[in-house]
Amino acid sequence: RVPQGYREQGILSGYREPRSSAAACLLSAFQMSNETLNIWTHFVPTWYFAWQLVAGPRPRRAWPFVAYLLSCCLYPLASSCAHTFSTMSSRARHVCYFLDYAALGTYSLGSALAYSAYVFPREWLGGTFHLCYVPIAVLNAVLGTGLACYSRFLEPERPRLSKAARTLAFAYPYLFDSIPLFYRLHACAVEGCAEAALPLHARHTALAFLTCLVFASHLPERLAPGRFDYVGERNRGLGAPGAPAGTRGLRARVFAPAAGHSHQLFHVCGVVGTHFQMEAIRTDMAERRGGLPSALHSLLPMGAGAAAALAVVALCSASLGPAPEPSPR
Repeated sequence: RVPQGYREQGILSGYREPRSSAAACLLSAFQMSNETLNIWTHFVPTWYFAWQLVAGPRPRRAWPFVAYLLSCCLYPLASSCAHTFSTMSSRARHVCYFLDYAALGTYSLGSALAYSAYVFPREWLGGTFHLCYVPIAVLNAVLGTGLACYSRFLEPERPRLSKAARTLAFAYPYLFDSIPLFYRLHACAVEGCAEAALPLHARHTALAFLTCLVFASHLPERLAPGRFDYVGERNRGLGAPGAPAGTRGLRARVFAPAAGHSHQLFHVCGVVGTHFQMEAIRTDMAERRGGLPSALHSLLPMGAGAAAALAVVALCSASLGPAPEPSPR
């Protein structure tokens, strides 16, 4: 009874009303649905990264790290809000996720700023690729946001192409940003090294690939649709063969924990990976003190990329045609 545009592959139950008020959406964060963990697995980490931004240790002129931490606060907050308010209307659903994609694009740009300042191999510093790295990252953030937003227009007619486009929009900026890191990991594996940050970078890289795999594969719910809808109470019948007499047709509320569906695992893996990334960048930052960018050279690309991503969101939002609103269940 839930409209097609609100349903997810392999998730059969736990949906909220498709035309909810803002107050009902907020209240749903404290009720069990298939979105509850999606909301909280990103809302709580928002405050963890905000605490790191305000109280965490950092040396002077650490502006690239500040820009990176701002993006770490932004993307889980935007995601949490998108999952909270996405059932207000069809248009609100699209706009919420447009903003979510823009925040992810900004996070990829924040990662690039930190990598350019602290993670680049020393032999690459000042080279052509280093000089072009941040401008290309700004372009990637905008293009990735545009492709992810465009994928929502493809979803009704070509869902597989939509999923592939959205995965590419998230994966390509990450792969480009990580080129200097991949080089360092490869050089360390071949030649041997004792850099303290590389084990943390390796954990972040492993979790990043796991995050992409979980997002693209819809595992585990595609293997057992309905089994991983949400964690909480579920209805189970007492009238099965062998049950006590007089219980046929009765239902009981019992606690039936499940592992959670792929988007919840996607959130958890992504946030834990960001934690390892933050610690790795902080370790590299402590070892590299000279030649750090100023506030202007750090915050200006971040502001330009975020403004361009918001312009893409505004353009895509204006392109949304009048869509018939689904009736409540």
